[in-house]
Amino acid sequence: MTIRLLIVDDQELVRTGLRLFLTTQDGLEVVGEASDGDEALDLALRTRPDVILMDVRMPRVDGVEATARLTAAGIDPPPRVLILTTFDLDEYVFGALRAGAAGFLLKDASRERLLEAVRVVHAGDALLSPSITRRLIEDFATRTSPLSPPDGLLAGLTPRERETLVLVARGLSNAEIAAHLVVTEATVKSHIGAVFAKLHLRDRAQAVVFAYEHGIVTPGSP
Repeated sequence: MTIRLLIVDDQELVRTGLRLFLTTQDGLEVVGEASDGDEALDLALRTRPDVILMDVRMPRVDGVEATARLTAAGIDPPPRVLILTTFDLDEYVFGALRAGAAGFLLKDASRERLLEAVRVVHAGDALLSPSITRRLIEDFATRTSPLSPPDGLLAGLTPRERETLVLVARGLSNAEIAAHLVVTEATVKSHIGAVFAKLHLRDRAQAVVFAYEHGIVTPGSP
């Protein structure tokens, strides 16, 4: 299967460098380039990419707003947005995740890490760079008043589904969750799918944010 890519960055040299590298990789095809978020939305509607490499700071419409618009555009199937930026700033991390981004990678990542990130988000998983994951948890550790979950949502989870949500929020992989719960990975995937459906979550990134924001897990708890 070929992964169709859209590159969004206001710097032409960056776009060119990414395109020249990505087009040499097996199973990848660059279907378009955009210089800002407004152009990205138009191209996404026309070219239907699988994964969008999205810069953050751009003129007119930035990457966070563009991601939100893409999420709301109703594209079927929806493209997976991988935020690729030089700015390791919390405001962009949280804004991008809440807008619907599937991953957040810094531009100083290696080529191998970039390829891995593209394939991970295309497969339906979420990806955050280690430094961003650490800062995400540190930020939640400073909050003293978690939000209350919407009425009835958590009540709809079975005990095993809630336990699975906690383990996802802890950053465990499907294999690690399966070992912890002494079940198969297929069963774990089924639990995760049920959690996403019942809590109206798109992916693991949203599940992590939801769990910490609503006090389902807290930094440092067992």
